[in-house]
Amino acid sequence: MVARSTKAEAQATRHRLLDAAECLFHRNGVSQTSLQHIATEAGATRGAIYWHFKDKADLFNAMMERVTLPLEQSLQQAATRGTDPLVGLRDSLRNALVQMRDDPQLRRVVEIAVHKVEYVDEMRAVRERHLNVRNQCIVDIGRALRLAARQRGCRLRLPAAVAAAGLHAAVDGLIFNWLLDTDAFDLPTLGDQVLELHLVGLGLKGEGARNK
Repeated sequence: MVARSTKAEAQATRHRLLDAAECLFHRNGVSQTSLQHIATEAGATRGAIYWHFKDKADLFNAMMERVTLPLEQSLQQAATRGTDPLVGLRDSLRNALVQMRDDPQLRRVVEIAVHKVEYVDEMRAVRERHLNVRNQCIVDIGRALRLAARQRGCRLRLPAAVAAAGLHAAVDGLIFNWLLDTDAFDLPTLGDQVLELHLVGLGLKGEGARNK
């Protein structure tokens, strides 16, 4: 019983530290938030932070992992469903942007990652994680585009890797700008329009696409 209580207490402390980090990172930015600030906000000691996390980057990545990055997850699920790859791509993008719009914690964490972190030396591991997630998303998008072209018997007007990188950059740009002013436009609606524009430009929609 004592061991169980100790384990539960340790988990509760870890969650308090992550909650405090999320709050302070969002309020003050990552570089302006020290581990001591986080410990104080959580009502814990600095030693408690080092019991659970190696350093600030490790704590930051743990905070990110508490929310599922929706585009990454949706793309991977679409790849295993065996549906029309364009339908899967469209649904993945829309689901991710709807979740971004409607889930306050996800929106807060992504805003920290997009607007409130500097990739200085101590945050190198955060940069590496960001790059790994981005690169996997581009691979998944490229796979969907190649499969869609094959199914429709048409040829992409750009190499799939280039088209995937461009689409990912466009979605990233939408999220970046929407987070600056969430009243400026409806994120899922504009995301649908951007995807449609890319698919038409690639020859996967409209004239030239045999299977519409």
